[in-house]
Amino acid sequence: MKYPKEYLNEIKTRLKISTVVSKSVALKKRGKEYVGLSPFKNEKTPSFTVNDEKEFYHCFATSEHGNIFDFLMKTQNFKFGEAVKHLAQLAGMQPYLFSKQDEEREKKWKKYLNIYSQYVDFYHNELLKNDTYSNARDYLKNRSLGKEEVKKFKIGYVEKNPNFFDKFKDQFNEQTLVESGLFYLDEKKKIYVERFKGRLIFPINNISGHPIALGGRIIEQSDYLAKYINSPETLFFKKGSNLYNLDLARKLSNKLSDIYLVEGYMDVIGLSKNGIENAVANLGTSLTDKQILTLNQFFDDIIICFDGDESGYKAALRAAENSIKDLKPEKQISFLFLPDKEDPDSFVNKNGKNHFIDFSKQSKIPIHQFIFSHYKKQTENNPSSMAVFDKKLKSIAYTIKDDYIKKYVLEYFLERISDLTPHTNQNKKNYYIKKIKTLESTKKYFNESKSLTGVELKEFSLLYLIMFNLKLMQENVHLLENIKLFTDINKQIFDKIISKLKSGEKLTIEELEIDNQLLEKINKFAPIKHILKNKLDSDNEIIELLEDINRDLNNYDLEFRIAELESKFSKDMSEATFNELKDLKKKQNIN
Repeated sequence: MKYPKEYLNEIKTRLKISTVVSKSVALKKRGKEYVGLSPFKNEKTPSFTVNDEKEFYHCFATSEHGNIFDFLMKTQNFKFGEAVKHLAQLAGMQPYLFSKQDEEREKKWKKYLNIYSQYVDFYHNELLKNDTYSNARDYLKNRSLGKEEVKKFKIGYVEKNPNFFDKFKDQFNEQTLVESGLFYLDEKKKIYVERFKGRLIFPINNISGHPIALGGRIIEQSDYLAKYINSPETLFFKKGSNLYNLDLARKLSNKLSDIYLVEGYMDVIGLSKNGIENAVANLGTSLTDKQILTLNQFFDDIIICFDGDESGYKAALRAAENSIKDLKPEKQISFLFLPDKEDPDSFVNKNGKNHFIDFSKQSKIPIHQFIFSHYKKQTENNPSSMAVFDKKLKSIAYTIKDDYIKKYVLEYFLERISDLTPHTNQNKKNYYIKKIKTLESTKKYFNESKSLTGVELKEFSLLYLIMFNLKLMQENVHLLENIKLFTDINKQIFDKIISKLKSGEKLTIEELEIDNQLLEKINKFAPIKHILKNKLDSDNEIIELLEDINRDLNNYDLEFRIAELESKFSKDMSEATFNELKDLKKKQNIN
């Protein structure tokens, strides 16, 4: 049996061909295409190209050519059905089982698409051509939207007394029409009513560009009608699985790495009219895992920009707490807050594209900073409130699925909490007395910490861990022997400590003879100190921390070596370099 064309098209739409190919071929961006060494023959000069826009690969050396299904069939010896199942899973889609239920669903799907296509086309054309719709056109004109935007987003208008149900009766049965969500039965009058009568309609398309639902807005003031409504959920439309304008915005992912997530249809359209086309809107519900995962398929940086009022802020907070758990090392989620009483549509219309983009670059806040800032504002200066604050932030950090992101977000939260409670970290030694920072000293601290690299901070954590667990480290000195440091001064200190530990003599921090300024710097900036204070009673946990740091430093080493080889490979494209690079990336994945 054949897979439905729509099912196969959706897989191809959801997955970039470069994403699939790059899992087995090292690709390098060149213009609109990616290039790499052919997977079909041994070669030293790359002849293999991948084009995401055209959705195909081509090998000039062997004339092999095809789409993502062909690639898996030819490189992994998959049968077509196996390739479809593998890619559907990768795209987050349900497998197609060819059951009677699947066949019946496919028939319903075709009818559903037909209903929506006819409905959208009819009312879109009526808005453009019917003179009696001048009130709707005037409304759009007052919102600074012209014919170009109406055509691009296929906006329509449903009159107040429509009779489209009668037009459909000869083609579809009543149950099918009601299941579309476009009509409902008025129990009192015993007639079928169009859900969107008297409203502008905004087609909500699936990722392939087919209308599967509508958003509707009234154009006249009303005390009893909601300003906006959406289609109800149907067999083929789930609000939490779709995003308005994703079908158009995803096509920009080859040129842009970021996407604006806004609240409403008019925000998307207003941004587009001003030249900002990389925008989507959620559909009147809280942001879902599915929506975040879908956006991550195409973009690296999600910028959530909700309205600058109280409800917009609350929606942003819900989105932050729900989406931080899906944060990945190679992805970012940021928040952009507009001035009070502004929304993206009004703000971009007043200030233009360049100002909006500049404002975004300067003002967007990483997700973990936004969460910390919000709960800090809710906290009072007393032990009970601070304890609730501490507990809340830790509970949010522990929801993060990726272990690396979880670790660094937790470190960030603990570091910031520590700055707010300096007396809890005082030590008997004078050089560990942490004073309350003045505004000037806080600024100095920030400037100093900004100049430190991630490797230096990780090395500081290693040295801090050793210095405050000298007895334990002396008993396990063999665990330190293969650890590699990168910063000259830190490496010298580390070698000196190892030498003293191997002497077997009982040691104190003073006997390590480390420069006081450097000692103070390590104590000041080592991120691990905030985690370590909770693990002092357990030798096993200290050793686990040591192993974590060693693993991270190994990964830094691998990253440096991979970067060097990638630079070399871009020049010589030799097979030896490529194989060495592939081996290092395997080690990186294992770590």
